[in-house]
Amino acid sequence: MHVDDLKLWNDRKGVFSPLKALTLVLVCLPGLWIGWRLATGTMGAKPIEAALHETGLWSVRLLLVTLAITPFRLITGLNRVILIRRMLGVSALAYLVIHLGLYVFDQKFDLWRIASEIVLRFYLTIGFVGFVMLLALGATSTDGMIRRMGALAWNRLHWLVYPAAVISYWHGALQSKIDASEHIMMAGLFLALIGVRLMRRRVALGPLPLLGLAGLAMGTTALIEVSWYALASNIPPARIFAANFMIDLQPRPALGVGLIALALPVLALLPRFMPAGRQARPQTS
Repeated sequence: MHVDDLKLWNDRKGVFSPLKALTLVLVCLPGLWIGWRLATGTMGAKPIEAALHETGLWSVRLLLVTLAITPFRLITGLNRVILIRRMLGVSALAYLVIHLGLYVFDQKFDLWRIASEIVLRFYLTIGFVGFVMLLALGATSTDGMIRRMGALAWNRLHWLVYPAAVISYWHGALQSKIDASEHIMMAGLFLALIGVRLMRRRVALGPLPLLGLAGLAMGTTALIEVSWYALASNIPPARIFAANFMIDLQPRPALGVGLIALALPVLALLPRFMPAGRQARPQTS
């Protein structure tokens, strides 16, 4: 490996990229903050458990941001953002590896107990399956592996990112038990991103279709939350659904998804304010 390959802030031509450098700093900040809190004893009464929770959350957050890169590029035509997709994906895997390492440490490196827990506890079983999927994606994310596998086989393997994402949100929601709001919200945003990919095969990714998608994502998220808590509690489903649209209550996942997904039609307006030479190309099927 050439020394320039270790310069993560460079682009493919070996030139310094401010975008990659900024992304590298941003993905490291949560880990540094967690490490600082562990070192200073400010992580709470159960520091390892808290760090375990935080690293898991940051893994799924970064996975969602990774999946947002292609929809962002399709809507805006800003192809430069593809430079940071690999870095984001590898960062999601890195936080997941730390998450698993903290779990092993918390179990006092008792590998037999860890293996039996993974087999017997469903949320750990699916979490481990998701880990193996993302590990396979991370191990094949280099240019050398793409050349060895061939573009077709590589692309087929990397479709695993979608079931891995679903498993990640499911695992996190099961682990959260009482309040799965953030994982439900991320599941709703994940569906919105999938919607962008599906829409561009049929319609232009303009502001009005994307505004409709934002509304659809909001309603779907409300249904996900209703289904989740209907199975986990005795709360009437109608009350859960209505709470998603009550602004005076603590914001529910559907409202959060709706507000964030409104960025999609706003992004569709961005090319209109760009110089003519940099405008997005029309999206075709």
